[in-house]
Amino acid sequence: MSDQKVWEVTMAMGRPRQFDTGRVLEAALRVFWTKGYEGATMAELSAATNLKAGSIYAAFGSKAGLFRQVVNHYSDTVFGYGTAALEAGTARDVVRRWVLGAADATTGPDTPPGCLLVQGALAAGDTAAEARGELAARRHTAVEMLTERFVRARESGDLPSTVDPRDAATYVITFSQGLAVQAASGAGRSDLRRLAELALRKLPWE
Repeated sequence: MSDQKVWEVTMAMGRPRQFDTGRVLEAALRVFWTKGYEGATMAELSAATNLKAGSIYAAFGSKAGLFRQVVNHYSDTVFGYGTAALEAGTARDVVRRWVLGAADATTGPDTPPGCLLVQGALAAGDTAAEARGELAARRHTAVEMLTERFVRARESGDLPSTVDPRDAATYVITFSQGLAVQAASGAGRSDLRRLAELALRKLPWE
């Protein structure tokens, strides 16, 4: 099928979408990050993305569908420090990159303070159940990623055999979430980095 034919089929089904998905997700991210899932209204999302509510529903299915894509975008961009940390050569360096990355990501100069994955989990209403489930799955994935990395560290002798890799992973995630809460409460980057360096002086298993 030629490019022209594709265009004709697209037009037959309706007007094609004429927007940059990355830009839309970035705009929606700021709204969800600032307002939370429940607090973000369709009017605010529409204004931020410059899309009518009907176009948002057509493209993403629902507010929850848009949020799911926003979380994917967040994981690939802001939370990229987590994936990068796993590539460090030692367990200590993994922890160092992870917690310092969390300190920086939660205090970005061009983003709201805190962490979308942590703040979104605090939504309490029934309408946010799907969003909470999505965020819980992402946090679980982060724990699994770290656990697998620490399993390899223990097998190589880099992590003491007496340390449970999942416990070590949960410790790092819990500390990082604490940094996010501090950031959302007004702590600056230098404050959080100082706390991270304090924790790094001696890790619990050292």
